[in-house]
Amino acid sequence: MTETTTQASSQSTTPGYWQDPKGNLVPVSRIKQIDQLRDQLVYELCAKAEAESRSLGTFKLNAMADVAAYVSTSAENYGVKTGGTKGNVSLTSYDGKYKIVRQMQDKIVFGEQILSAKQLIDECVHVWATGANDNIKVLVNHAFQTDKEGKINIDRVLGLRALDIKDPKWLQAMQAIADSMQTASTKPYIRFYKRDDTTQEYLPINLDVASA
Repeated sequence: MTETTTQASSQSTTPGYWQDPKGNLVPVSRIKQIDQLRDQLVYELCAKAEAESRSLGTFKLNAMADVAAYVSTSAENYGVKTGGTKGNVSLTSYDGKYKIVRQMQDKIVFGEQILSAKQLIDECVHVWATGANDNIKVLVNHAFQTDKEGKINIDRVLGLRALDIKDPKWLQAMQAIADSMQTASTKPYIRFYKRDDTTQEYLPINLDVASA
């Protein structure tokens, strides 16, 4: 890496000046050489990182398309027509050395029915609110707590449905929870694995620069 000049990446549109984080124009003559050197290093590496990120994004799109095309081809052997883009699938090389896993993860949100579910559950707890049933009240309140964005934790609410309670009103509340669940979006994931010759375990092929 060579020493920087006044043509460093942070220079402003005003010749002989650089712009600081607050938008102030600073004469290059007042900027230490070590700061100019750091500026050049950061800009060069981040530019390369952005290029790699775009490359990875393109690779992911192409990989998803290739997997979808294969799934469609495979389905056609059984007289089934499919777009090939939905559902989870695992593909393994003939020798078992490599594996590709495609996953479609749904983002679940609650509709307005969740308010009815909470009301029904509160009514149940009010009737049961004696002795050990106080524990259920704590459980319910915890399940319906919201985060900083005002969202209810999906897993905690769904955990209530695992409770073996036969009360008709409780069952009605559980149905309201089920009815309130909506798929807001689906995010695709694709992961690549290579089998370890010693342990025979499939280990991920790391595409994360921070963990490489």
